Amino acid sequence: MLLKIKNRLLLFLLFLGAGDFTVLQAQELISKEDLLFLRGLTKAVLDSARLLPGQALPEPFGSNNTGGTLVRPGGRATYPAFWIRDYAMSLETGFISPEEQRHMLLLTAATQCDQTWITRGGSMVPYGAIADHILANNSTPVYFAGTYDAEAQGTPEFGRFPPYCDQFYFIKMAHYYVSSTGDRSLLSRNINGVALSDRLETAFRIPPAHPGDHIVYSAEHYRAVDFGFRDAIHITGDLLYPSLLKYEAALQLSDIFKWKKDPAKVLLYQAIAARLKTAIPERFATANGMLVAATGQSAQKDVWGTAFAIYLNVLSGAAAQRASQTLATAYAAGTLAYKGAIRHVIKTDDFNEKTSWEGAIPEAPLNQYQNGAYWPTPVGWVAMALERSGKENAARLVKEYIAELKATDFRKGPSFGGPLECFYPPAYTRGPVYLTSVTCPYIVLNTMVKRQ
Repeated sequence: MLLKIKNRLLLFLLFLGAGDFTVLQAQELISKEDLLFLRGLTKAVLDSARLLPGQALPEPFGSNNTGGTLVRPGGRATYPAFWIRDYAMSLETGFISPEEQRHMLLLTAATQCDQTWITRGGSMVPYGAIADHILANNSTPVYFAGTYDAEAQGTPEFGRFPPYCDQFYFIKMAHYYVSSTGDRSLLSRNINGVALSDRLETAFRIPPAHPGDHIVYSAEHYRAVDFGFRDAIHITGDLLYPSLLKYEAALQLSDIFKWKKDPAKVLLYQAIAARLKTAIPERFATANGMLVAATGQSAQKDVWGTAFAIYLNVLSGAAAQRASQTLATAYAAGTLAYKGAIRHVIKTDDFNEKTSWEGAIPEAPLNQYQNGAYWPTPVGWVAMALERSGKENAARLVKEYIAELKATDFRKGPSFGGPLECFYPPAYTRGPVYLTSVTCPYIVLNTMVKRQ
């Protein structure tokens, strides 16, 4: 009887045709050839983004005098400084050596703010804050976006408080270094009189959070950029993205204190992570499964945040399935992606016809930069979210992403700039040879292929 059923199923599949039979057998998310291409391009972009000791920068930024290699957010003659978040988001490629990691981790720790102060623009840099970026020529920390001038930093358009995300990425840097090298002794390393593990705990507590559920929030008069990939956007209230980063950092700190044999702190950080995992979907969920970016200004449904929440398994079960279907519907309608890159907000969820986010600085008009342009950085997270509704959409998104990378590959010559930071049809582009446009998707896609 079982043999007859199998034969009938085979005849049915053959009746559908060879192409449909292949789809039903297994929809390939990314081909081996495309993954090898992405791996090679990712390594090439990282090589271009490296700034070696003593290497000169474009005028007037001097040279890399930090004593070790830095990884910038992009290659060629771009970004004359070291950005914590872009580097930390690229670590899991496995392409950054332990020596390079150690140098950038210790540089970040050494530039952690050791005294609360007020900038000339009226913003506060609290004790324990982590820099937004660090100047290569003199290791000066700049805690706010929008400038390379340490004296001019901290003006209202970029917040009255340093970006929240960098504190949690600092923890990610330490966790990845120790987990990948086994060098647990560095956690006790004295840096300007303070052990690295103590610095990590201080950083964890910098972003304001509700005592009960640990959700990160921002008040208007002390507003901070929630996540550096939308530093041009005015977002307030309870905040999704840094709460997700805090969840991840809490798990990483629980590992760190397991390595340090401190069971009380292991339990402490596990409890914080568990509370956040429950609270985040409750606080930010909408009927169609999407999570909003915030509860105050710019409370749009957040594509990046929702997909990242699914990636972290903070959003799971039926809620994740609803979000996946919403993303799949938007993808099919052409309101989510273009040439394999992703908007921050689905077009139909734009605040109005003049702006995607409710609050955006004038330098980021509709459909430019973080206010509606298409970004490759979150492609891996979105592909993983789409996969819940069927691999076909996820595989098609990845194929479009790879096709655009091949078409714009900077290795073809000076007139090619891919991977780009972001773009919008017909001609808007920004940021050539941009690091996270390949590192973040590669990390996710490589993991997903290994899982299959």
